Amino acid sequence: MSDADESDDQRRARGLPPAPHLPGDPESEQPEPPKPVTTAFGLIVAAAVVLVLAFVLDLLDQDAIAAELIEQNTDENITNAQIAAGVESLLWALVVGAAAVGGLIVLFAWKARQGTRSARTVVTVLVVVIALFSLLGGGYEVIVAVLLALGGTALMYLPSVDSYFPRVIKKP
Repeated sequence: MSDADESDDQRRARGLPPAPHLPGDPESEQPEPPKPVTTAFGLIVAAAVVLVLAFVLDLLDQDAIAAELIEQNTDENITNAQIAAGVESLLWALVVGAAAVGGLIVLFAWKARQGTRSARTVVTVLVVVIALFSLLGGGYEVIVAVLLALGGTALMYLPSVDSYFPRVIKKP
């Protein structure tokens, strides 16, 4: 059997990527992802949405956060205006960071849903990044996002879906 006659599943089993599709070629059928992988994708998308919403909610509540920090301030060299400006800058940075990480995790979860083993690994690393984001604040919403992301990642490592993520065979 030549490489051109192989199905994408046969190529993936040998550790190769799916055959390239040129413009005008008929679309080949993608294998249906296993149910746990589809569920994992949904959980990861939900985690990304909750993560961004958590920091947006903090941004909307920036006056209360700034007021609390101003009350706790014991340094006479730092003015209330500096604290308020710093809180706003930090919260905007957290929203942008959460959106970037959320977008990346959804992108790589989509690629993992298509059976790309390396994308599953990147999703795992990004879940660790989300867990680190939880240390910066966001409240209970961020904890929910972390739990959703961990649940989705765990589903992608179940033994029943391991064959959907074929190992790349390295040639000596």
